[in-house]
Amino acid sequence: MFLSKLTSLKDAILKLNNYQIIMGSEKINLKDSYMRVLAEDIKSFHNSPPFDKSVMDGYAVIAEDTFGASNNVHKNFKIIDKIGAGDFSDKEIHSGEAILIATGAPIPKGANAVIMAEFTSQEGNVLTIHSQVTPGENISPMAEDIKKGQLVLEKNILIKPQEMGLIASAGFLEIEVYKKPKVKLIVTGSELVEPSSEVDTRSKIINSNQYTIAAMIKSSGADVDVIHLSDDYNTVKDHINQASKDYDLVITTGGTAISKGDVVVDAVDEIGELLFHGVAMRPGKPVGVGIVNNTVVFTLSGQPVAAMAQFDIFARIYLFRMQGLDYNYNIVKRKSMLKIPSTLGRVDFIRTYSDNTNARHILNRGSGIIRSMVEANSYIIIDENNEGINKGDMVDVVLFDSINWNG
Repeated sequence: MFLSKLTSLKDAILKLNNYQIIMGSEKINLKDSYMRVLAEDIKSFHNSPPFDKSVMDGYAVIAEDTFGASNNVHKNFKIIDKIGAGDFSDKEIHSGEAILIATGAPIPKGANAVIMAEFTSQEGNVLTIHSQVTPGENISPMAEDIKKGQLVLEKNILIKPQEMGLIASAGFLEIEVYKKPKVKLIVTGSELVEPSSEVDTRSKIINSNQYTIAAMIKSSGADVDVIHLSDDYNTVKDHINQASKDYDLVITTGGTAISKGDVVVDAVDEIGELLFHGVAMRPGKPVGVGIVNNTVVFTLSGQPVAAMAQFDIFARIYLFRMQGLDYNYNIVKRKSMLKIPSTLGRVDFIRTYSDNTNARHILNRGSGIIRSMVEANSYIIIDENNEGINKGDMVDVVLFDSINWNG
């Protein structure tokens, strides 16, 4: 059966891409830059290291003076100075001389190697060695890591601990990063209540979306404010309208079923433009995207699993790209352990548990079964032109770990 009345996933994404916005930038202290996106190129102010430095505690020597030394053949040197970390010596080493040196200290003039302390003994100012070193041994040369003026990081990369260290080594205390999007999450549903040990099970449902979707927004690098509204049309419409003026992005859950009278979709359609509503995908068919006051509004399902899948497929990448990160999900190949039917014209995202070789889909996978997302660690993607997969087929898999801000 072909799903001709729904927007294809490909067309929905293309429509959304036409309204992609990118945040402005701000200058922040480097210590606050973890998991932010760099908005400027980093060219080093310094050489790193700034001088030839010792990588060992030991003695700076002329390497050629050590040639022939061994456990059976010892050689003696005169110690003429010592250099601690953060210090330096203005003395020049000549043949037969040595300077005691600490790890990280600059190599004194005339020396071209460091012999480790373990291969020496010292009595007074006489150093005895019983091993040899080659020129350059145990020395990190100046600018080995970074050269002054070198482009060390290009903008639009995610700053992780190693990038922070490189930026610091380049001499930057403050850097330009993309601003974090401010997102308004509007959870609708008159039936929703707060978590409690006592719930009226005749008509009420615990509001889990406010926790899952808010956490997914944070895991995409954005800040979020959450509000829960009843299914009152004017209230929902007014909040969406105001949020579109006060926030960089609006996300709603609930009120999106493909039927007449769904408050969220109708509200967006009245006060803005609805780009699409209903996509040929499963789970998450009733997803919608609109534009209100030039702000993108994602309308997600009230069903928890559908809302999470819709967020992963549409909102997460949009948020990444708002922050200058050109991100695409990493698709890997796994062997399907079960046969999975599908429908032509629809893209299926199958909750799956995958190891390094195989993928086994979660059998109980209704769009309201939150437990299935805990049992899964990935999605199998079945293309719209495929009627399903057979046991043993190699399939496309996206691991959950690869679709968050740390991925």
